[in-house]
Amino acid sequence: MVKTVKELAEHVGGEVVGDETIKVTGAATLNEAGPGDVSFLANLKYEKDLETTAASVVVVGQDNNTKGKTLIRCLDPYYAFMQIVVQLYGYREHEKIGVSAGASVANSARIGTDVDIHDFVCISDDAVIGDNTRIYPNCTVGPGSKIGRDCILYPNVTIYDGCTIGDRVTIHSGTVVGQDGFGYATHDGVHHKIPQIGGVVIEDDVEIGANCSIDRGTLGDTVIGHGTKMSNLIAIGHGTKIGPNCLLVAQVGIAGSVEVGQYCVFAGQVGVVGHIKIGDGVKIGAQAGVTNNIEAGQAVAGSPAQPITQAKRSLLLLKELPEFRKKLRELDKTMRHLIKGN
Repeated sequence: MVKTVKELAEHVGGEVVGDETIKVTGAATLNEAGPGDVSFLANLKYEKDLETTAASVVVVGQDNNTKGKTLIRCLDPYYAFMQIVVQLYGYREHEKIGVSAGASVANSARIGTDVDIHDFVCISDDAVIGDNTRIYPNCTVGPGSKIGRDCILYPNVTIYDGCTIGDRVTIHSGTVVGQDGFGYATHDGVHHKIPQIGGVVIEDDVEIGANCSIDRGTLGDTVIGHGTKMSNLIAIGHGTKIGPNCLLVAQVGIAGSVEVGQYCVFAGQVGVVGHIKIGDGVKIGAQAGVTNNIEAGQAVAGSPAQPITQAKRSLLLLKELPEFRKKLRELDKTMRHLIKGN
């Protein structure tokens, strides 16, 4: 789709600085953009790239006064750029196929209207599939599980029995929801499996990346709160409850019975021990190891996780340890020499 700069600015409620008649046909980063592309500047550390970009127009913040460029100035440039990308490209379209003859749908399953079920999908007894949901090849929906309206299950997703998926949920390929949690009672040297009788509840507007695993609860349910977005290769332990609108980056691992508040951010490879509480709005840096409760609003990093300012100081000291060691050895040598001299 082709749009003028003026049309894009009107769509996002922005102000044009420069030539509003330029035609825009694509979107790209500042470094990769060329003529006809729109780009954006939301992080000031990339401001130098704004001077050299070949983009025809750049979406920037309201206080940006870069000369010699056509700009769309707006309150939130990243969100505005997202809206522009949707205008130019739209979202992935899904082919309407109905229920494939190659799918296995139990007689007791309830299928809504305008549902697409592809080849080799298995819908088990008493499962419920909401209106306008898309289920791609090789997915399995277990007995008694419920999937809401306008959901998308990409290929090879497995939903175990007794799970509940809300409306407008997207689950990417290879993810498993509702497998048994890691629960064993060790007696006389033998690990005895504990039946996992809880379920999984995934609330509305959640997106789950590829190859994630979400354990069912041992007794109560594991819960993923509405609006939460998860990247790839994430493991959620049994009985954990993730609050609304959290962001979990790839390779996060959260053990069982953890309570996470709303609007928390977990960077890549964060590990969280079980049976702790993480308050609202907490931000956890990459590769952090969280071993204790974290109060609301804190930013932490490191392993074990600590307040981020303290973690930064510790990292700086760690870098200086070789020099400290060298100076300490020289001091020790000097002291020994002085002692011998006496």
